[in-house]
Amino acid sequence: MVMNENVIIKLIFMTQPSHPTYQIEIAGLIRHLPICPVNDKLDIAGFVIFSDVELTIACAEELLKKVPDFDVLLTAESKGIPLAYEMSRQSGKKYILARKSKKLYMRQAIAVNVKSITTEKMQTLYLDIDDMEYLKEKRVLLVDDVISTGESMIAMEHLCQEAGGKIVGKAAILAEGDAADRKDIIFLQKLPLFFK
Repeated sequence: MVMNENVIIKLIFMTQPSHPTYQIEIAGLIRHLPICPVNDKLDIAGFVIFSDVELTIACAEELLKKVPDFDVLLTAESKGIPLAYEMSRQSGKKYILARKSKKLYMRQAIAVNVKSITTEKMQTLYLDIDDMEYLKEKRVLLVDDVISTGESMIAMEHLCQEAGGKIVGKAAILAEGDAADRKDIIFLQKLPLFFK
């Protein structure tokens, strides 16, 4: 196989981080998270589970050992999707997705506003009437990738309560900053905030 020098140089550049990272062990696996500026006073370690199948499977397995019995999972679009899917696959329980925009298939939707640490503006989460009816009187486990400010969880709580579901737990892979001190959440690892 013949490789041209430009390809080799690009490969080397792409595999050597050019910015600081934070090393973390989650579910027995080591990951290096890029340090990302939020503003002039705060940086966060960017945790993105998309395409990390090994980590998604391991985290789902470990969280399922820690959470209470549940009938259905509820997560918010989009970073919670891989975890909720894998927890659903391993447990055999359905997951429901709170969407960031109202979709054409939604006959009737309820909406809740949310502002998280990783988004610059207010967002809205939507649940369709069919999903709301499914949640009614079910034991619901709220799931997300990271809990930081807790705003996404609060929005999902409101949606679940509006639907008549019973929240039995709130779970995430990581608890960021002060969220790690909360007693009402289940998580696998603490994630620090980086103040400048």
